[in-house]
Amino acid sequence: MDSGLLFSYLAVDLLLVCVPGADWAYVIATALRRGSVPRAVAGLVSGYALHTALATAGLAVLVAGSPKLLTALTVAGAGYLLWLGWGVLRRPAVPGAMEEPSPDGRLFLRGATISGLNPKGLLLYLSVLPQFLTLHGAHLPVPVQTAALGLLHMACCAAVYLTVGAVSRALLSARPAAARAVARTSGAAMVGIGAVLLAERLAGV
Repeated sequence: MDSGLLFSYLAVDLLLVCVPGADWAYVIATALRRGSVPRAVAGLVSGYALHTALATAGLAVLVAGSPKLLTALTVAGAGYLLWLGWGVLRRPAVPGAMEEPSPDGRLFLRGATISGLNPKGLLLYLSVLPQFLTLHGAHLPVPVQTAALGLLHMACCAAVYLTVGAVSRALLSARPAAARAVARTSGAAMVGIGAVLLAERLAGV
């Protein structure tokens, strides 16, 4: 793969990963509720591993070429964002709250579900990633290129989300008001993004 193209993809990917959304909200909430941040992040990354596998197998192209299937997936993702966002707004994570942390298995599965249905992930794998593939005259087959870019995205997610979790636990654990404000901002962002995606997709039906 062309190194310039690879670095361009890395810059775009990091920008997308660093934009707060459902993944960020989940990591922050896990950190404030004394859950295992590495297990939550592993779940998120596994969801993107599924995206990578589907894209490598060529199913992403199939989804992109099927308006009804793409609409169904986007609506499901948007609906899940609305549900998560409302839950965060209704019960924002607060450090020191008297509640037991979720079991590791549940943290992993919920993380995988969040990233697996995250519309931002669909956007990356269906719209952004294909722009950085070399289709003609490449030394590597397209599936190999797709897998490499997908793995790079997973690595970026792991690095950024582990950092977000550590910083959140360090800076917000002793600041309940700030933690509540951050959680509610994340929840509002999820509701807003979900509503916009839902409206745009249904308007185009």
